[in-house]
Amino acid sequence: MATKLFVGNLPYEATDQSLTELFSQSGTVVSASVVINKFNNRSKGFGFVEMSTQEEANAAIETLNGQEMGGRRIIVSEARPREERPAGGGFRSGGSRGGYDSGGSRGGYDR
Repeated sequence: MATKLFVGNLPYEATDQSLTELFSQSGTVVSASVVINKFNNRSKGFGFVEMSTQEEANAAIETLNGQEMGGRRIIVSEARPREERPAGGGFRSGGSRGGYDSGGSRGGYDR
């Protein structure tokens, strides 16, 4: 069964391919993904790597945790299960935001 690892403190230039190459030294990489900021299309500084066995995952943690990648010491640990978060994000509807499409006042006087 595959084991998912968390990789933190990645350099912003890190890619899925560079993670795969680095972790393949410890065994078979099932998948590797760098988490990307959707607003500026840059790495958020962390990612996930899935190793094919628990033994390979343990080897990757032991050999790669604290290693340097792109001038930064990376953190490698077993990933925790994703926490459920309430839906809806941070946007609350209602109230005036002052824009043309919000229906709120734009300042000045009404005609």
